[in-house]
Amino acid sequence: MTKSFYPPQRTLMGPGPSDVDPRVLAALARPTIGHLDPEFIRMMDEVKQMLQYAFKTESPLTMPISAPGSAGMEACFVNLVEPGDKVIVCQNGVFGGRMKENVERFGATAIMVEDEWGKPVDPAKVEAAFAAHSDVKVLAFVHAETSTGVLSDAKTLCQIARQHNALTIVDAVTSLGGSEIDVDGWGIDAVYSGTQKCLSCPPGISPVSFNTRAIEVIEQRKSKTPSWFLDQKLVMGYWGGGAKRAYHHTAPVNSLYAFHESLVMLEEEGLENAWARHRHHHNALRDGLEAMGIGFLVEEPYRLPQLNSVFVPEGIDEAQVRNRLLDDYSLEIGAGLGALAGKVWRIGLMGTACNKKNVLLCLNALENTLSAMGANINLGKAIPAAEAVYSAK
Repeated sequence: MTKSFYPPQRTLMGPGPSDVDPRVLAALARPTIGHLDPEFIRMMDEVKQMLQYAFKTESPLTMPISAPGSAGMEACFVNLVEPGDKVIVCQNGVFGGRMKENVERFGATAIMVEDEWGKPVDPAKVEAAFAAHSDVKVLAFVHAETSTGVLSDAKTLCQIARQHNALTIVDAVTSLGGSEIDVDGWGIDAVYSGTQKCLSCPPGISPVSFNTRAIEVIEQRKSKTPSWFLDQKLVMGYWGGGAKRAYHHTAPVNSLYAFHESLVMLEEEGLENAWARHRHHHNALRDGLEAMGIGFLVEEPYRLPQLNSVFVPEGIDEAQVRNRLLDDYSLEIGAGLGALAGKVWRIGLMGTACNKKNVLLCLNALENTLSAMGANINLGKAIPAAEAVYSAK
């Protein structure tokens, strides 16, 4: 007979999911109530308000999609893009490629602006793409590219789009709660994220926000939105304001309890404090890794504090290192993707997992493992370098 499943206790320092805070796990276990229960509807309104705080927006069409971040991405494209539209898609990693897939699947033309993996999106290339193509409807780009750990200048890119009367669709899956994002201040028209990164919540929910410009485009579509589930005009009947809600789907009640708790915790800490915490622990990890002799893929000004792509020492089997870390320390770090597979590790410092204990654990485990495998690294340097950052605060 099959027995109940009890997962091992891991420390998650990969590209996601991140460690879930005990408060959030406890919220999952609260009694399930109906998705149209008055108390649940009251909680839904609180989720929307706190999500507006997290995104820094006052847009009423700000809510969680009942599906993972990939559904949030698809919700933005399926509602805003129609057959025949022109969309400039910036690709500097894996997830820009997924944007391209969405554009093409919905019958639009993807105009690609490509940058080297590990480099931010080049605003000059975006300007050139607008100059070369008239009637571009949307500029789509990844704010924080999870496959490389690079942060692009969303504010500048949105300004360029506005100058050409184009909408913006922004992937903020890895940036929300970990790096500055200002949806209204930067003029982002549509944005999507995930719960499993810097919000320290289980995967399966995708926060999204559409501003008034995007809502007008949705309302004036020439064709029917090809996804019933993700059609925002229908979903708003359930997530709209007021006590009376139209049934659209059965919301993941307990998952939304967890999301609510994670947003409460973000409010308690404060957005700016959360961003500063991610930067502070990144600095300690950075100094420790560099003292060990391990370098970073991304240049310092464009580096994501919460997602660190670092080079594998020469002659080392990176998969074997990850396996040993998992077996010996119950520590998970991520592998490189695409062209970076086998060349880098991706070390996450996201949400609850972004703390001093994890930084020191990772540095110690990595040094011991690499030393045992004969890697050419500097021994005994990493922990003191990281501790120096903590002592200086």
